[in-house]
Amino acid sequence: METPNLPAIRALRPAWKKGRIVGQKRPLKPKHVWAIRVRLELAENHRDLALFNMAIDSKLRGCDLVKMKVVDVMA
Repeated sequence: METPNLPAIRALRPAWKKGRIVGQKRPLKPKHVWAIRVRLELAENHRDLALFNMAIDSKLRGCDLVKMKVVDVMA
């Protein structure tokens, strides 16, 4: 049984990054850092506040912070 040669059908959908800003983001300004800290304190979200403070102080990425254990931080 022969199949005729059909042209390749390709989905015409927009690129995933069309209209999005990709690449490195701008650093946070000090007023934004303090605004985030105040909101986390008011919400009594101690875990996220500790992770945020550690991220700002150590300049680590979020994925590296989440992998950390207490043993890595405490002597």
